[in-house]
Amino acid sequence: MGKDNNILTVNAGSSSVKLISFSGDLKQQVFRAEVTDIGQPNCTLKISLPNLEVQTYAVQAHNQAEATQAILDQLNEKFTRPSAIGHRLVHGGPNFNHPILITEQVIEILSEAIIFDPEHMPAEIELIRMFSQLFGDTPQVACFDTAFSQDMPAIAKLLPLPRKFSELGLRRYGFHGLSYEYLLTKFQEMAGELAKNGRVIMAHLGSGASLTALKGGKPLDTSMSFTPASGVLMSTRSGDLDPGIFAFLHQKLGMTAEEFNHIIYFESGLTGISGYSGDMELLIKESVNNPKAAEAVDLFCYQVRKTIGSFSAVLGGVDSLIFSGGIGQNSPVIREKICQGLEYLGITLDKSRNMNQEFLISGGDSRTGVHVIPTDEAVVIADQTLQTITKEGGY
Repeated sequence: MGKDNNILTVNAGSSSVKLISFSGDLKQQVFRAEVTDIGQPNCTLKISLPNLEVQTYAVQAHNQAEATQAILDQLNEKFTRPSAIGHRLVHGGPNFNHPILITEQVIEILSEAIIFDPEHMPAEIELIRMFSQLFGDTPQVACFDTAFSQDMPAIAKLLPLPRKFSELGLRRYGFHGLSYEYLLTKFQEMAGELAKNGRVIMAHLGSGASLTALKGGKPLDTSMSFTPASGVLMSTRSGDLDPGIFAFLHQKLGMTAEEFNHIIYFESGLTGISGYSGDMELLIKESVNNPKAAEAVDLFCYQVRKTIGSFSAVLGGVDSLIFSGGIGQNSPVIREKICQGLEYLGITLDKSRNMNQEFLISGGDSRTGVHVIPTDEAVVIADQTLQTITKEGGY
C-alpha cells in the first residue's frame, strides 16, 4: 500500500462509518465512502470517487471495525496510506476541549471516559487502534464534538445537582460542535462578518438533532446537555425526559439502567412516537393517513420551535436562523412547520426559496434572515487534523 499526501477523516456513528480522504491542501476530495445500517440485513456501502458514479454494494458488517475493513477492501489499490488521520469523537469528557494528537496515553484517558459516552466511544477507540495497527506511526488526531461548546458561559454549563457531582464531570457539554464550527465559518463567508457576529440560532437537524445559540460568534447555550440523547427528540433518541420516568419504570417493570438507556437511545424519538420509523421523509409521506406518524412530525417541529423561542430569550432576539443536517437542509416541509408561529420573532419564509433550498429562504418582509446551509463535518476534521499535526511538527 503506497503512501500519499492525503488527510483521512474517520466519522464513526452508532450505526455507520464514514471515511473521507482529502488532498494535503484540503482543496479536493480523493474519495468518500460510507457504510450505513451496520448490523442490519440492509447494510450498505457507498463509494464516491472523482468523475465516477457512486458505487453501491451490499455488505455484511456487525460493527464499525468490520464496516471500515469493508471500505478498505473495496477500495483496494485506490486507497493509499494517508499522511495523517483525523477522528471525530462525540464526547471529549472533562479532559479534552480541543483537537489533540493521539498517543497511547490519550487512548488510555479516552478509555477511562467511555462512561461519558458508552454508545459511541468504544467503537471510536477501536478504530483508532485499528488504524494504528494498519499504518504504524501515521499521526492520528482526535477532534471532539463537545469542544465547540466549551466557551459557553459558566451558568449555561451548570446542572442543578449537588455540587459534589461536578467533580465527576457532570455538566452540560453540548454536541454537534464540528458541524456548528463549519456552519459558522460558512455563514461568515456567505453573509459576512456582521451577520456571523449577530444573534444567531443554528439548528442541526438530522437523525441526531440539536440547536445552538450564538452571539458575537460565541455559543451562549445549546440544547444537548450531558449526553447526545438530550435536547429535542430525534430519530430514535428521546431528547429531554422527566428523570422520574426511570424510577417509575424500574419500580413498575423492574427495568434496569441498561435497558432504559437502550430505550432512550434506540427506541424513542420519532421511532417511539410513530411506532415504526425514525425516517422523517417516510413519516412526512405517511402523516396524511397515519395519525401517529403525523404526531411524530408535529412533536419534532413543536420542540424545535419551542427551543428557538427559548434561545431568542437567551440572545435578546434573533438576527439569523440557520437550518442544517439531513432534515434541516433537505426538508422544506419541516422548515415551514417549524417557522409557523415564529412570526413574533420577525420570521417569515418565501415559499419558492424554501422549496428550492436556497441559501436565503426568508421572505422579503422577514426581520430575521432564515438560511439553509449544508454541513460538512469532514472538512472541519481535516482542517483540525492538519493544524494539529503541523503544530506538533508531524507534517
